[in-house]
Amino acid sequence: QLQESDRKQKELDALRRELVAWAGHDLQTPLTSIRLAVEALADGVVEDAPTQQRYLRTTQREVQRLSNLIDDMFQIAQMDAGGLRLDITGNCLSDLISDTLESFSAQAANQQVALTGSVQPGVDPARMDARRFGRVLNNLVANALRYTPAGGSILISAYRQSGDVIVEVTDSGQGIDPQDLPHIFERFYRGEKSRSQANGGSGLGLAIAKGIIEAHHGTISVESQPVHGTHFTITLPG
Repeated sequence: QLQESDRKQKELDALRRELVAWAGHDLQTPLTSIRLAVEALADGVVEDAPTQQRYLRTTQREVQRLSNLIDDMFQIAQMDAGGLRLDITGNCLSDLISDTLESFSAQAANQQVALTGSVQPGVDPARMDARRFGRVLNNLVANALRYTPAGGSILISAYRQSGDVIVEVTDSGQGIDPQDLPHIFERFYRGEKSRSQANGGSGLGLAIAKGIIEAHHGTISVESQPVHGTHFTITLPG
């Protein structure tokens, strides 16, 4: 027992060091961008209105990115501390999926990606923490939009199977390389196809999604092939 406790403590210490290293690297990028834009505006280097607006939009985008990164860190810290408390009650999954579609509709239309949903009768009420499960759907759809080209499609579907609730997020995007697939839910992992900081991924989104689903005593899995899209399947106990 002492050996097992020591092993777990070493693993936790390693994760903490990894988190600190990751934070120092990934938080620096948006901070640098914000600092340069603000300095240019404050020093009067940029005087024409269109360029000023472009600098302000860049700053706004980087502030949002910084906020998302900090939120991801907070979620991971809660999981490590065993403090991810869920409020699991009977909720309307149909409404949650509808809200998710609405949240991403403008982005999907701008990228010329068809974003749709399908919920079979009998799914509701579903036992879940609506706020946390909404975070999972947001992560999956945001990831799908990141890697689905114009003319592609994303579908969120939900149904019951043997009493359990099944939620699937399927896209026709570029897919995930086979060598990346076994690591897709690992923290900080960024495969060439799966998670790229240049494309806005923190390397924590899918790890957070897995942690939330497992806290529901459910499972999340992924199937993918390069060029043929990606298919996530979530199972929640009925």
